[in-house]
Amino acid sequence: MQNPRLASRYAKSLIDIAKESHSLEAVLSDMELIGKTLASSRELSLAVASPIIKGDKKAAILKAVFGDALQKITTMFIDLLISKGREANLAEIAAGYIAQYKKLNHVHTVKLTTAAPIDEELKSLVAGKVAAEMKDGKVEIDITVEPDLIGGFVLQVGDKLFDASVRRDLMDVKSQFTKNIYVADI
Repeated sequence: MQNPRLASRYAKSLIDIAKESHSLEAVLSDMELIGKTLASSRELSLAVASPIIKGDKKAAILKAVFGDALQKITTMFIDLLISKGREANLAEIAAGYIAQYKKLNHVHTVKLTTAAPIDEELKSLVAGKVAAEMKDGKVEIDITVEPDLIGGFVLQVGDKLFDASVRRDLMDVKSQFTKNIYVADI
C-alpha cells in the first residue's frame, strides 16, 4: 500500500530527530540498509506488511534480521511505527528519508543509462560536467546498462532527459523515411 504523504511525514519526523541527535548520516545508512533488505527479501517485506502477524512478532523478526546493525534512534523509530500500525510503510518511509536527506544536503541523483558498462574515469567525468552545470551541491550517479540503446547514452537530470543514443537516432531516421517530407501528400 503506497501512501507518499504518510511516508513523507514520518521521514520528516525522523530527519528532525536525527538532526537533534547529530546522527543524520548514521540514520541514513540505517535507512539504506532497511530499504535494500526489504527490497531484496520478498518474504521479509510480506511479513512486515502482513496484517495477520502481530506487532510484537514483527518487532522480533526485524530485531533478528538487523540485530545490532541499526542505531538506537532507528530501532526506537521502528518500534514506534509498529505501535502505530504503520510498519507496512517502512520501505516507503526509508525511501522518503533518503530523498529528504538528499534534498537537505543538496545531493542530486542523476540517472545515466548506457549501452555498455563504463569505467570510473568516465563516470567521474560525467559527474564533473553535471556538477558544473548544476552549480550547487553534490552529484550522485545511478548507472544502468541497457544494451537496447545500441550505443551512446541517456542522461536524466531531474526532470530533464538528454537522449544521445543510437536507438533514438535510428528511430528519428525511421520516422523521416515513413513521413517523406519531400513528396507532396495527395
